Amino acid sequence: MAGRVLPSLPQYRKDGVTRRLCASAHLDEAFAREVDEELTGDRFHALGLTLGINLVALARHARAALLRRAALDRQLAWLSAAFGASLLVAVWGLANGLGSVVLVGVYGPVIVLGASWWLVHRAEAQAREAAQEVFRNPDKVEKLAPPVDAAAEAWLQEHSNKRANVLPYADAAALTNPFVGSGRKIKEVVWQPIDVSKPADAPQGGKLTIRPFDAVELHTYVAKEMEALSGLDGLRTKNRLYVLGSNAYMLPELLPDRTARPLPKIPSQLVQAGVQSPGAGMRTHLCLERVGDGGRIIVSMYLRAILSGPSLTWEVAAYAIPPLSGRFHLVDHLPVTPSKRWWSLLRYANSRTWPELRGAVGRLRALRRVRRTREKFMAERRREILDHHIVLDVGATDSLRERIGDWAEAGYAERIDSQDFLFRLQGGVLVATEKFLKAHNVDTSSFDKAQANISTQTYNISGDIHNSAVGNQGHVSNNGPQGQGPSGHGGAPQP
Repeated sequence: MAGRVLPSLPQYRKDGVTRRLCASAHLDEAFAREVDEELTGDRFHALGLTLGINLVALARHARAALLRRAALDRQLAWLSAAFGASLLVAVWGLANGLGSVVLVGVYGPVIVLGASWWLVHRAEAQAREAAQEVFRNPDKVEKLAPPVDAAAEAWLQEHSNKRANVLPYADAAALTNPFVGSGRKIKEVVWQPIDVSKPADAPQGGKLTIRPFDAVELHTYVAKEMEALSGLDGLRTKNRLYVLGSNAYMLPELLPDRTARPLPKIPSQLVQAGVQSPGAGMRTHLCLERVGDGGRIIVSMYLRAILSGPSLTWEVAAYAIPPLSGRFHLVDHLPVTPSKRWWSLLRYANSRTWPELRGAVGRLRALRRVRRTREKFMAERRREILDHHIVLDVGATDSLRERIGDWAEAGYAERIDSQDFLFRLQGGVLVATEKFLKAHNVDTSSFDKAQANISTQTYNISGDIHNSAVGNQGHVSNNGPQGQGPSGHGGAPQP
């Protein structure tokens, strides 16, 4: 019955992955440091496209977590010095027979340990509170942490999927595919050529006059029509120029400063030029990207219209990114009742106080050493670029979202949705191509024959494909258990 009114079922949050990652940054120092270095650190290489994640929000929460960690280490370093001084005082007093001094030296370490316990307990409580707040708060996630520096935020805003129209890819990726960071390859194929040189029949007999068109027009038409034709609400369509990393310097608009990182956006005319006439390691692809419910899975299809002489064909590549690995589900298991929370924090502080106190000075020194080494490396490399004109491969090697995915967390719903997305994308491209050719008075009989072959191609995403192999026809063979998480159970999604 048309217009049927039914109750609304609970839905996944659209920013669910962003919130989970921001929460994890407060609970996982290694992840926070990785994010901070990748998103805001000094670098030459391009940042791989990170689909379905608010990069500004993630950078803010990672920086907030690291600042809290640094403050704790500095405080513990001072207490560590006080602990050592107290022991020396006790030894000196004992050697000189000064009982009162020995007493002060004995109680000093006890006081230091008590203060350290309180600091460790407070820092962990703050981290857990921040993680739970960002994961469950209805406010926008980026508002729950202070901004990082303005230049970094502006760069990350430009690098969002909606704006970025260029991506340098690492030279090594040219051996496989330029679509770095898009996940596992599901299919890579060139569709059967279509003859576009014959005019269509006129209604009253005779032939119509073909309306001239080029590949840029076809890309533009498919991009505009795909969401409606495929039935995939929220489909992201973007023409994006993919550039070989070592050739990025050839485009000043992409790399205006060879001692800095590439820009994520260039003039649209250059992107269009990559459709019409690919350059040296530079090709433009129409990128169709669909983020599944709650961002748990991402399916991408990359198209390039090849219009040469009398024939048209499509280069097609399909990829999928799985849900987040179990590492990012810790926030789901934090105790929330007062008694369990108190007991959990007590056990944490009791077990971590001495290791944290003992290692504080070493951690600070190690971080300073890493920072100095990094700064020295960047300075030396910049001198080489300026003085010796060396050419760097500035291409991205992967993306953050790809690295943290795990096919073991993909359940039945994600696998079926992925197949549905890919079939709808393929069908939408075929319908859009047919409509475009008919609108330009092209005889589509050749297209009809090609479509019959293209429509039989399959996209099979099944089970745990962590150790799978992709067959020549795009099939994914599965030799492992289906739907099992790293601990032997399926990872249940959270709304």
